[in-house]
Amino acid sequence: MASAHNALRVFFILAVVCAVCTAKRTGAKKEESAAAPGGAAGGSGGTFDISKLGATSDGKTDCTKAVQDAWTSACEATGSATVVIPKGDYLVGPLNFTGPCKGSSIAIQLDGNLLGSNDLNKYTASWIELSHVNNIGITGSGTLDGQGTAVYSKSKTDNVKAMPNTLVLFHVINATVAGIKLLNSKFFHINIDNSESITVKDVNVTAPADVENTDGVHVGGSSKISILNSTIGTGDDCVSIGPGCNGVLVDSITCGPGQGISVGCLGRYKDEKDVSDITVRNLLKNTTNGVRIKSYVDAESVLTASHLTFENIRMEEVANPIVIDQYFCPQKVCPGKRSNSSHVSVKDVTFRNITGTSSTPEAISLLCSETQPCSGVSLIDVNVEYAGKNNKTMAVCSNAKGTAKGSIEALACLV
Repeated sequence: MASAHNALRVFFILAVVCAVCTAKRTGAKKEESAAAPGGAAGGSGGTFDISKLGATSDGKTDCTKAVQDAWTSACEATGSATVVIPKGDYLVGPLNFTGPCKGSSIAIQLDGNLLGSNDLNKYTASWIELSHVNNIGITGSGTLDGQGTAVYSKSKTDNVKAMPNTLVLFHVINATVAGIKLLNSKFFHINIDNSESITVKDVNVTAPADVENTDGVHVGGSSKISILNSTIGTGDDCVSIGPGCNGVLVDSITCGPGQGISVGCLGRYKDEKDVSDITVRNLLKNTTNGVRIKSYVDAESVLTASHLTFENIRMEEVANPIVIDQYFCPQKVCPGKRSNSSHVSVKDVTFRNITGTSSTPEAISLLCSETQPCSGVSLIDVNVEYAGKNNKTMAVCSNAKGTAKGSIEALACLV
């Protein structure tokens, strides 16, 4: 009997142990399910789908919280994380994708369309801002639609604050924006600021040709930036490169309508930094301006723009194909206008293999300061001719020093 009694005790203990183990396994599965992709909780990576966090794809319901929650969860995840914006239209207000994040990388998969709210009171700066984030990618076939057409007229009134940029990368390192569309931004479409190692490629940017300040991509204070294989047509610069930029490549852009590719404006504010190692090449253009370097006539900063290369560019009836303007004065009332007081130096600039037609006789305009002459300017195989019949192609140069080779004689105005 004792032996039988002991056997029963052993059996009872084993049964209890098995029950406890089973309960633990069941609880673990429930916890895994709670943190599974699509949930709002953080974890070791995962996928965070805004449609599973309350977003409604009717283009009318405010989905700001769902998108912001998806970012927060992805940023808290300790592994690689993905924010998914599925097909559909999602209305959202300002979004702040702020780091630093815990994981190794974050992907934003944009398959649907984010629509920017037109309630201007909601914005203090930009619409979508990525700030202090490393290793991030924004890809997909979807659209960031700023819905600017409904408010462009308001931007011209005195009682409206500055319009928001669509997508801002601020203090971001190692990011890619690829494949997406950007439409009708209220201000700049993409603004890259104080960032490093950023690639923008295969994007399509569209805005009305008659709306200013809708730049396709603006770069300021950044290094190692590549803007590649994209189509940009807006009411302002296709690409603008501001002070403090180093190592910027603009390659294979179909540009137009718009104001072309600009380096500047330089010298507008105090303490601006130099611009160097800028390469713009392989462009097809049908724009108001072609390639342009511009600095304020009454520049507030002392800086240098150097080692700038513009090559393999085809102009199609561009009004101002090649411009260096050290007398830039957009308000037309500048204290130092034409006083040769510029503090911006422009040197080592190459224009190579630039062909096509100009819609005005003045195919080249190099207006440099007497006190800060442009130096090391090269015109190599530059053959842009006036498309009209009644005037000859011409160039206007002042204080521009350099050499011309293989270019039509009318454009060889350097000293």
